[in-house]
Amino acid sequence: MSLPSHAQVVVIGGGIIGCSTAYHLARDHKADVLLLEQGQLTSGSTWHAAGLVGQLRSSASITQVLKYSVDLYKRLDAETGLETGWKMNGCLRLACNEDRWTEYKRLATTARSFGMEMALLSPSEVKAMWPLMNVDDLVGASFLPTDGQASPSDITQSLAKGARMHGARIMEGVGVTGFAMDGKRITRVDTTAGPVTCDLVVNCAGQWARQVGAMAGINVPLQPVKHQFVITEQIDGITSQTPTVRDPDRRTYFKEEVGGLAMGGYEPDPIAWTTGDVPNDFQFQLFDDDWDHFEQHLLNTVHRVPALETAGVKQMINGPESFTPDGNFILGAAPECDNMFVGAGFNAFGIASGGGAGWVLAEWAMTGEAPLDLWSVDIRRFSGLHRDRDWVCERTLEAYGKHYTIGFPHEEYESGRPRIVSPLYERLKARGAVFGSKLGWERPNWFARPHDEPRDIYSMGRQNWFNAVGEEHKAVRETVGLFDQSSFAKFELSGKGAAEALEQICSNKVGKPAGRLTYTQLLNSRGGIECDLTVARLEDDLFYIVTGTGFRTHDGAWIADHLPDGTDATLRDVTEDYGTLSLMGPNARLVLAAAAPDDDVSNEAFRFGHVREITIAGCPVRALRVTYVGELGWELHIPIEKTGEVFDTLMRVGKGHGIRLAGYRAIDSLRLEKGYRAWGSDITANDSPYEAGLGWAVKLKSELPFNGRAAAERAANAPLNKKLAAFTVDDPNVVLLGRETILRDGAFAGYLTSGGFGYTLGKPIGYGYVRNADGITDDYLTKGTYELVVANERVPAALHLGPLYDPKNARVKA
Repeated sequence: MSLPSHAQVVVIGGGIIGCSTAYHLARDHKADVLLLEQGQLTSGSTWHAAGLVGQLRSSASITQVLKYSVDLYKRLDAETGLETGWKMNGCLRLACNEDRWTEYKRLATTARSFGMEMALLSPSEVKAMWPLMNVDDLVGASFLPTDGQASPSDITQSLAKGARMHGARIMEGVGVTGFAMDGKRITRVDTTAGPVTCDLVVNCAGQWARQVGAMAGINVPLQPVKHQFVITEQIDGITSQTPTVRDPDRRTYFKEEVGGLAMGGYEPDPIAWTTGDVPNDFQFQLFDDDWDHFEQHLLNTVHRVPALETAGVKQMINGPESFTPDGNFILGAAPECDNMFVGAGFNAFGIASGGGAGWVLAEWAMTGEAPLDLWSVDIRRFSGLHRDRDWVCERTLEAYGKHYTIGFPHEEYESGRPRIVSPLYERLKARGAVFGSKLGWERPNWFARPHDEPRDIYSMGRQNWFNAVGEEHKAVRETVGLFDQSSFAKFELSGKGAAEALEQICSNKVGKPAGRLTYTQLLNSRGGIECDLTVARLEDDLFYIVTGTGFRTHDGAWIADHLPDGTDATLRDVTEDYGTLSLMGPNARLVLAAAAPDDDVSNEAFRFGHVREITIAGCPVRALRVTYVGELGWELHIPIEKTGEVFDTLMRVGKGHGIRLAGYRAIDSLRLEKGYRAWGSDITANDSPYEAGLGWAVKLKSELPFNGRAAAERAANAPLNKKLAAFTVDDPNVVLLGRETILRDGAFAGYLTSGGFGYTLGKPIGYGYVRNADGITDDYLTKGTYELVVANERVPAALHLGPLYDPKNARVKA
């Protein structure tokens, strides 16, 4: 086959992800697809993958992607005539301690929330299922019968044949050498066989995806890590139906391989390959065996399966796998380029993810929108920080080492810190701040009291910061709290067309007079919530946009991508230009009046939902009267270099008014009581404002056009099938985290999207969508009797349709 001069879509990479994407582009979209592979199909990391296929993740959407893979692998051979090696022999996950067992009880609850049945087994039941296993140290195990294993090369070849059957062209031995660009758009792919023009490029180049992206100015933050496993000779008692095993407390896994076992693990001291470019000719190659490094896994696997002590070893596989800084894979539209999509960095989940990842990536590329809420794997969750290859390497090795550690709630990464700090970092540290990290920013999660150990001590139950956060929460409710939120992402949109452009993008009406601010969502074509932010109109042609720290790249790119063509408006990221202090609580006005004596901050002069410039310590401050904690308060946006002076002034004048520093864990408990939604959990691209109880923020009555309006109208005028509600539990010792199952009259009705503790109420609080295919009304909701399934135990719960705290907003608008 000769290289065509043009293709609608060029897919780069012939591993399982590239072949799956080409297959779905051709089958589902009838696209003109050209797949380019520099070597041979599977020659990167696909050919030496272990082939374990698990389905359960903490995200419902990602679990759906993995379930799709299994469904595809079950039937692909019938379509193509090529076997995939798929076996649904189930997977055992072993627990050797009580914390792990609690984790599995929570996972079993999550599985059922997502429509999967996970069994919890005793050690004797595990022994009966896997007779060669030593179970003396087990507390128990979980078993997911629909998990299994497959042959990576066979699946890939079957997908490639399916792609060809649907019209895709696949060319091996053709490497990509560069791109021709027209602004932010790729117009031509240059290859070792010549140029090919195109409309779209999908980068599925595996461990080469980083350097392929770099040719177009795109950052793909992944790191190749050396991953080892061994394949044994046949072992009596191992059959083709032997379940796969994950033994995370010993950091190892097993799967049947031709009557023997393939066994490997995830060590705490992994070995990176290179932070530079991966050689293009590293195909069907492995590294030298490293038995010294693998010894830790040998000792653990022999303890678990004593028969391994005398089993012969056929081969060690020591090859590179692409891992990412947070352990989640990378999908989606690259923010730096208008027509490159990426599917890479699968963290040893490439085979499990391959079928589903190809499906969603094809949909994403052809429609311009993700078909599901894929935020946890969206490439736009990264930032400029992730261009630092050394930092990415350090953080990725930590993520690799956590692959099998217990997933404690609220656990933070430790490597590469501190990286980005606000001007207040040392001041807050001296006052007992215990920091977390978000997109590189150090942010105070809580403040240790004099008798507290100033660090997180992780637990599956109440953690060591619980009471300290309760005191911060109480101060905000009763006196006044001060939060450093300098990490907020901040943008300015300026120009004569700025107002018109924002009116087109935002679902709420933002064309208010200067000095007003608006809480709004940005909707996709399905009416789902893509962004959730605040827009302040500073001048007729200048708007200030504030959103969450972690959403900086995503929201900025979404706004830039959806500015109408030809708009006279410029978007500028000003995150590092301004520090942000949030002053919240019933005494906030007293403190602000003392700090800004020349400005009138009375309720009559400075109402809720307004923005003004005031002066504190001689510094101009953008003061936004808005709250995310349900109290009177202001966000104070300060020139970054003046943040310390303003902070010192507020702390000094606030001393007599009971001012207290507070952190992000208090923010979360305060917002739960007030019923404020969190994007990425309570509201996502899967959820409409009407389902989320935010229909009041959609400007349908204005008759103004805006993105997602047609879908919003349909949602507003049709029965809802789900609706967000609050739940409380009387037992204060219950720990709600999110994903707990909601039962209505004893039957499955949904799951929690977020959870925590409301200190003012003295109760655990959760939010979740109650679902009913026949329709949801308030009457239906209130007539039910509710329970939550928490770590596999049923707990009585009460449903609430309004805010649990200050439902009339009297305190916010005081």
